[in-house]
Amino acid sequence: MKTNGKTLRAAAVAMLGFAICCAAPSLRADGNRKAVASPKPQYPQMAKDMHLHGAVKIEVLIAPNGQVRETKALGGHPVLVQAALTALKDWKFEAGSSESIQVIEFRFD
Repeated sequence: MKTNGKTLRAAAVAMLGFAICCAAPSLRADGNRKAVASPKPQYPQMAKDMHLHGAVKIEVLIAPNGQVRETKALGGHPVLVQAALTALKDWKFEAGSSESIQVIEFRFD
């Protein structure tokens, strides 16, 4: 059987999509915790000079006391991602009964 590059790419994308959608998170992912302190990220000078703009998505693990415990970049230009990660260090969320995972999106325009 002969396959072309498009077929292989489509199969790889389908497998990746299955792995992402079907991987069971070890923590609850409800995304309902409200931020009580949410300083905006600084727009990096390098990004301004390079005329970079767009969205950055960060997955945040929030501790029961509302502190940001861990962050994971899900997408965006690395220069903008770093600015978002730096800002998230100072975010605080409402207290909750357990840890939760939330995706935060920053727009750099």
